[in-house]
Amino acid sequence: MPQVYTVILGGGRGQRLYPLTMHRAKPAVPIGGKYRLIDIPISNAINSGFRHIAVLTQFNSASLNSHISNTYHFDIFGQGQVEVLAAEQSDEGGDWFQGTADAVRKQIRRLTAWGVEHLVILSGDHLYRMNYREMFDRHIAAGADATVSVIPVDRAGVTGLGVLSVDERGDVSAFREKPRADEDISSLLSPPALREKWGIGGDEYLVSMGVYIFRLSTLREMLANEKYMDFGKDILPDMLGKHRVSAHLFRGYWRDIGTIEALYDANLALTDEDPPFRFHHPDGPIYTRQRFLPASKLLDARVSRSILSDGCLLFGSELEHCVIGIRSRVQKGARLKDVVMMGADYYEDDDVRASNLERGVEPIGVGRGCVIERAILDKNARIGAGCVIRGNPDRPDQDGEGWYVRDGIVIIPKDATLPEGTVI
Repeated sequence: MPQVYTVILGGGRGQRLYPLTMHRAKPAVPIGGKYRLIDIPISNAINSGFRHIAVLTQFNSASLNSHISNTYHFDIFGQGQVEVLAAEQSDEGGDWFQGTADAVRKQIRRLTAWGVEHLVILSGDHLYRMNYREMFDRHIAAGADATVSVIPVDRAGVTGLGVLSVDERGDVSAFREKPRADEDISSLLSPPALREKWGIGGDEYLVSMGVYIFRLSTLREMLANEKYMDFGKDILPDMLGKHRVSAHLFRGYWRDIGTIEALYDANLALTDEDPPFRFHHPDGPIYTRQRFLPASKLLDARVSRSILSDGCLLFGSELEHCVIGIRSRVQKGARLKDVVMMGADYYEDDDVRASNLERGVEPIGVGRGCVIERAILDKNARIGAGCVIRGNPDRPDQDGEGWYVRDGIVIIPKDATLPEGTVI
C-alpha cells in the first residue's frame, strides 16, 4: 500500500532492560530462542501488506542494523524495504531524539519522501500479532486524523500505561498517560453503551498499545510545535477536541516487554502446552534471520517443558522449564530450571574449546555440574564448571563481577565469563 509508511520506534537507552541492552538496542534483544523483539512489529507490518518500513534508533544500533540487513530482503519485483534511521547531525539540527514524537519529527522529511498520506507508528518492544490492515480500514472509514489501538485491561494492570476514555461513537474523548496505582481514574471508564457494544467488562479500562495511525497532514501540524516530544504525553492529549481521534479495539494477546521480568515471563510462557502467544501462525508467521543451522543434538539429556532452538548440543544434562537459544551448549551433569539461555553468535570448535581450557579460558556455554535456576544467560556467556546460580523473587537488585540481579532474576550479560565454581 504505497500511501502508508510504517515507522517503528526503537526506544531510548532501554535502561529497564539493562544489562541486556548494554551492547545492543532494545529492539535487538533476543526472545523465543531465535527471534529478536524487532521481528514482531516488522513481521506484523509485512503480513498486513505494509512493506515500506523504517526503524528509528539511536543507541547501540550495530547489532540491530546487522539483523535487519541479514533478514529482510525484498525482491526487485515487489516494492518494499526495511531501513534503520539513526539520530544524526544535519542542517536541521543534531540533537538526540528527545522522545517518540521528536524522533519522528527529526526524520519526517525522509519518512514522507514516498508521497505517503498516512504513517503507521509502532513500538519496538511489544509482543503481539496484529493485522494493521483492519485498523487502517477503520481509520479510513471513520475519517479519523489519528487512530489508536486499544486493549481492555483491569485497574491493577493499567499502571504505567496510557489510559483512554472512548465515547459511544468509538472516538477518544480523554487520555491519561501512566496513572499512579493510587490515582482515581474512574472518570476514564467508557460509557455503558460502548462497553456493551465492544464486550468490555465493567471494571476494565481501555489502554493504548502504542500502535498509532496518523493522517500525515495532521501529524505535520502537531509536530510543528517543537515542545511536543512524546505521542502519549503531548501529541494525543492536545489533539482531543481539535481533531478526530478514533479507537480500534484489539482482542488478542499483547505484552509490553519493557522490563527484565516481563521479558523473562514472556519467554517462559512460550513453553506452556497452550501458550498465550505462538511465533508461528499460518496467516501471520513471525519472521527472523535464516541461519541454516543443523538440528539440535541431545546425548543422554533430559528435557521437559522447554523450547530448544536450532544447533544446540546437550550432553547428559537436565533442563526443566527453559528456553534455549541457538547454538547453545550444556555440559554433562548441569541442571537448569526456569532459565532463558539466549545461545551464541558462533560455534566454538572442539579444538578451540580445548585450547581455551588449557589457557584457563572458559568455553562458551554451561559447564559440567552447574546448577542454574531463575536466570537469563545472554549470548556467548561462558559459565565455568560447578557454578551455582540461583535467582529468587525476593532477592534485591545487585551488580556483581560478570553478573546482575534484576527483579529477582540473575542475569549473565553478553560475552561475560563466570570462573569455575562461582556461586551467585
